[in-house]
Amino acid sequence: MARRKKGRELHGWLIVDKPAGMTSTSVVNKVRWALNAQKAGHAGTLDPDATGVLAVALGEATKTVPFITDALKCYRFSVRLGQATNTDDAEGEVLSESDMRPSDDDIKAALAPFRGDIMQVPPKFSAVKIDGERAYKLARDEADFEIAARPLYVDMLSFIERTDDDHVLLEMVCGKGGYVRAIARDLGAALGCFGHVEWLRREWSGPWDASDGITIEAIDEHAKTDALDAYIRPIQEGLSDLDEVRCTPDGVIRLGHGNPGMVYPADGVEYGDEVWASFEGRPVAVGVFKSGELHPSRVFNL
Repeated sequence: MARRKKGRELHGWLIVDKPAGMTSTSVVNKVRWALNAQKAGHAGTLDPDATGVLAVALGEATKTVPFITDALKCYRFSVRLGQATNTDDAEGEVLSESDMRPSDDDIKAALAPFRGDIMQVPPKFSAVKIDGERAYKLARDEADFEIAARPLYVDMLSFIERTDDDHVLLEMVCGKGGYVRAIARDLGAALGCFGHVEWLRREWSGPWDASDGITIEAIDEHAKTDALDAYIRPIQEGLSDLDEVRCTPDGVIRLGHGNPGMVYPADGVEYGDEVWASFEGRPVAVGVFKSGELHPSRVFNL
């Protein structure tokens, strides 16, 4: 007999406004404990000192995590000019310093090459795997290694303000896998003055803004009560970048068994599109639309 899982079967999203000083995993563990949830995971890691939107998926919502991970995200961050650190943020050891300070116009001009489709080398203190080992573990051991550049799409990178001679406030919208710390590092190098991230905040991620998030203090306050359940958002919010189709009564049965099922026509949905299917308001599956049927890649067991 299979062992019964501990906790409640909860399905949906809890959007957390992560504070500085907590890892993303610690936030997920806090949410799981507070809700007594069987299953939880997050969509898009934030560094411990970063704040802002951390989307925590519960139960069947974990099947939609890739759609949020792939979605555009917005970061506001401060770059400390004149210093390079080994972690590319303010927590690291200062490796190099410069008295040179670029003008505002120099900074604005230097941002251009960081927009669009770029190649980015992740920080050595990151969770990137090198021959099966996390880069940050190798970096802590002072191992000699290199990280290959990775493609990144930067939709927007804007100069917000020069807060003082040593600091500039920027905002970036980017796709999956972007490291704000690497942007600060490489911008400092391009300007010839060095640079690192002093602080950063994820303002929005996919469909959710920071204003949608619940604080850790509120999670503690409402832990183990129905009041916290009220903050859980529906699974389909994580599918906002996909078109919705509706299942026929026979289609929902077939999809529930993992087979292609009939769906009703929907405006703008064409052969080969990835869509999600609903029945009587609940999500049923995600898959590819072909000739009136949904061919499922993920089925929700609700």
